[in-house]
Amino acid sequence: MAGLDLDELLHVALGAADIARRILRGESGVSLTSVTQRSDRDFASNLDFTVERELRAYLREHTPRFGFLGEEEGSGATEGGRPELPVTDPAADERPFWALDPVDGTSNLIHGVPMCGTSLGLVHRRRPVLGVIDLPFLNERYHARRGGGAFLNGDPIHGGRATSLQRAFVAVGDFATGAAAERQNPLRLAMVEQLAHRVERIRMLGSAATDLAWTAAGRVDACVLLSNKPWDTAAGVIIAREAGADVVDVDGSPHDLDSQGTIAVSAAVRDELLALLAAAGVGH
Repeated sequence: MAGLDLDELLHVALGAADIARRILRGESGVSLTSVTQRSDRDFASNLDFTVERELRAYLREHTPRFGFLGEEEGSGATEGGRPELPVTDPAADERPFWALDPVDGTSNLIHGVPMCGTSLGLVHRRRPVLGVIDLPFLNERYHARRGGGAFLNGDPIHGGRATSLQRAFVAVGDFATGAAAERQNPLRLAMVEQLAHRVERIRMLGSAATDLAWTAAGRVDACVLLSNKPWDTAAGVIIAREAGADVVDVDGSPHDLDSQGTIAVSAAVRDELLALLAAAGVGH
């Protein structure tokens, strides 16, 4: 595929975010009416499905040659199934795809907590090249494209300025749910224990998109997500990166679609944070 016009594609993504915002704020005639339990303590609402289907149709119309991966219905080949990550295929990597979480922070939405919204990233050659995160109940919209800087409601943002972990706010991802929770959560607990003794404050916001966006905006100095699902992270990774944060895997290697986890951190505390995570067993 020929070179991407990122300015035009960002315009498309912002249009998609407008549609999602109207739905989530109840301005399109749809309201929160049902909640489906997908697995142990993991839920989806009717708004998740409505936003995903509306944005899938909009993006198909405006970018018909691009792929699509949504949290709720995957690539759309079968409805209702959980999505699978794209196959690692050098030929397929030439085809960009949209990665959408229609409602990142569904549990927050269900409980009336405003840290939730829509995360839409464009991935090309296994790295995000643009992203939009819209947090409609906070009236905040973050966007970035590769090489263009990062913005909150149109104003440039530049990430945190902490010079030591002792003065750092660190956001961590949710504890695991579902069948693997008992195996995965001891590592998360060990990580939190290490952080509790070293950082100024720990925050668990319940939304990976918010974690990454607030790292980009400097509200937190780092976020640690022990997962890397593109619908959760693609938009936030490019926004945090363009705001000046280092975005790496749990072992400190450059972050891409194949990374095990997602860590966005100000450069001044990067090595200190990675050493602490290693002491907790993260990345081993």
